Amino acid sequence: MTEHSSLPYRPCVGIMLVNMDGKVFVGQRIDNKVEAWQMPQGGIDDGEEPRAAAIRELGEETGIVAAHVNIIKQTREEHFYDLPDDLIGKIWGGRFRGQRQIWFLARFTGADSDINIRTRHAEFREWKWTPPETLPDLIVPFKRKLYRDILQEFRDLI
Repeated sequence: MTEHSSLPYRPCVGIMLVNMDGKVFVGQRIDNKVEAWQMPQGGIDDGEEPRAAAIRELGEETGIVAAHVNIIKQTREEHFYDLPDDLIGKIWGGRFRGQRQIWFLARFTGADSDINIRTRHAEFREWKWTPPETLPDLIVPFKRKLYRDILQEFRDLI
């Protein structure tokens, strides 16, 4: 078996989508037996710019079109998280030890009726707007530090 520390990180983007009330979009994952919520995120395709990947992933996971999103800020640097040992080798074809992510803060200018999580690439079973300070408590423990860091970086602009 491959030594975990020798595996690379999967290049990804994440989107902290906030509505006009300053609440953050989270979706409850379909593929998790526990109540796991997260912000939209996903892989960057070969040759794809991170901003384009963020808009694509947001559309794939929420049905939200680019016309209803204003990108406010990109993180200053990449953020990393490691998968727990019991997940390494079980997801992403066993090729990655975790993710390295570029995050974007985006303002949602549409209506809730513009959100459709029943997309061809559905990842969420439910969605909701939540106060930013609740984010770290809603997600799986191995991503909490990353969410706290993102929240801290974007806090003044939410």
